[in-house]
Amino acid sequence: MEFTGKIASITGPAAVSLIIRNHSSLVESDVTAIAAELRSEFVGAGLRLVAADQAAASVEVTLSENVQGYLWIAKVQQGANTPVVTMIKLPRAGPAVAARKTTQMAIAKIHLWSQDDRILDVGVIDSPPRLMILEPERIVLYSRLSSGQWQQDQEFPISHVRPWPRDLRGRLVLRKDHLFDAYLPGVACAASSAGTLSVDCNQSDDPWPLGGGAFALNAFFSPTRNFFTGVLTPGVGKQNTVTAFYSAAPIARDKYALWVFAASDGQIHTVDGIRDLAVPTTGWGSEVASVKSSCGTGWQLLATSNSDGNRPDTVRAYQFPDRDPVAVSEAVDLGGPVVALWTEQSGSTALAVSRSLRTGRYEAFRLAISCGE
Repeated sequence: MEFTGKIASITGPAAVSLIIRNHSSLVESDVTAIAAELRSEFVGAGLRLVAADQAAASVEVTLSENVQGYLWIAKVQQGANTPVVTMIKLPRAGPAVAARKTTQMAIAKIHLWSQDDRILDVGVIDSPPRLMILEPERIVLYSRLSSGQWQQDQEFPISHVRPWPRDLRGRLVLRKDHLFDAYLPGVACAASSAGTLSVDCNQSDDPWPLGGGAFALNAFFSPTRNFFTGVLTPGVGKQNTVTAFYSAAPIARDKYALWVFAASDGQIHTVDGIRDLAVPTTGWGSEVASVKSSCGTGWQLLATSNSDGNRPDTVRAYQFPDRDPVAVSEAVDLGGPVVALWTEQSGSTALAVSRSLRTGRYEAFRLAISCGE
């Protein structure tokens, strides 16, 4: 292929590393096919693909486009030399590997609950159906009647010594050995594990859980602010600290987890246990959650839009074929600013809370990925 030949003429028959970034409208399956084709042609051209720390040259390929068609750009770096850039243009009706059209995924949005009082987080048990609402001053439990309506069963006050910070956040986590734990700034609550249900709240600086199971990770939350400090336990591989962040979610790889952090400085970072890289995004907000599905690569990241609070937030699904996110769904409108977005315990769905700009009420939704046909 002409493009591979141009790159090989720069590097010569060398050991090279290859990174592919998608900044075009190509969907993830197309990017994967292009990557496989490029790797095959690299080998055919006498190039040996190796890890970055073993490479004599690094090749970064960006898949871009303009109104005429696709534009593939390669930046070749050899040692301390000035990078060399080469590119090739491809028509949209060109080779099938460059532009196969596939149906995108969709985000299914299921409305769960609505109320005037502030909601920090929600928890859902499907069998028997129960709904838990975390508010600033109490935790409320509901059960579903045969009519389909929710009926309040119990409520538990949240005791706290210090006043809450202005932009209060909370986390509700279902547990296997007891019903749930709740986390608020400087406070941790736990439901009883036996006998009559009760909830005990105490001052605490314990870290909040970001994920469970194979993705067990905890982070310390600032007691006077609305974000995580960046200190992790047990850490992601060798990395025990990251920049302060609002939310985080894991993407499963074959032998590790790639964690995505929505940092408090507005950037999105990916952390794999060795490297912490800022990735290019456009218009992302501060809430992310991951879900596993039968679509695409099997894991998608849900990310909110970056609104000013005067227009509704949206949520869109992304995949990470490498380190750069690729949009794989249309945006779903949640009616107002999203105040919470967390992956559910099963991993296949997420729970979102927004405040409607039309009614002022807090709304809770369950989000899942629906595969295109």
